[in-house]
Amino acid sequence: MALSSYTSRLKCSLPNPPPLMRVQSPQLPGVLPLSRRRCGIASFAEFRGLRIQMGSKMSTSLVSISTRRNPKVFSRIVSEAQETFVDIPVVTDETWQSLIIEADGPVLVEFWAPWCGPCRIIHPVIAELSTEYDGKVKCFKLNTDESPSITTKYGIRSIPTIMIFKNGEKKDAIIGSVPKTTLISNMKKFL
Repeated sequence: MALSSYTSRLKCSLPNPPPLMRVQSPQLPGVLPLSRRRCGIASFAEFRGLRIQMGSKMSTSLVSISTRRNPKVFSRIVSEAQETFVDIPVVTDETWQSLIIEADGPVLVEFWAPWCGPCRIIHPVIAELSTEYDGKVKCFKLNTDESPSITTKYGIRSIPTIMIFKNGEKKDAIIGSVPKTTLISNMKKFL
């Protein structure tokens, strides 16, 4: 008896549940979330993409923006990036002695690998330091995958690692992707 009264309460009192209902969202004008109510139980809407408002009256989906590119704008962005890109010289096993050990003055070496995400974050910072301290500090980068002997010799266990050498001697090591100010303060000790 108790079980049958319990199951009868679970049954829907409506023979045919209403179709999907559109409800205007007060937080996001122009976005119509979908909701379905069956027997007093609300289910969540299916995600179908985002829409943004462009200008005053036009709205478009983010999917259409990402698939449609204006070639003129895209090429302008690429050319501006190429103009500001500073390529840091690469040091290898063969050039290590002449570029780092026999160098006069301070030398900054970034130990990195192409698969390393934090290394990609610190590349632009090293490039900025290379241009700002041009003539005062020489900046190089060493791919740890291509030069494992140097990596082992200096005990590099994690990348990115930035080492500062002066007159062929290792003076300081900074491990990880650190702010530009940290690198500057460590470099200024050896200028």
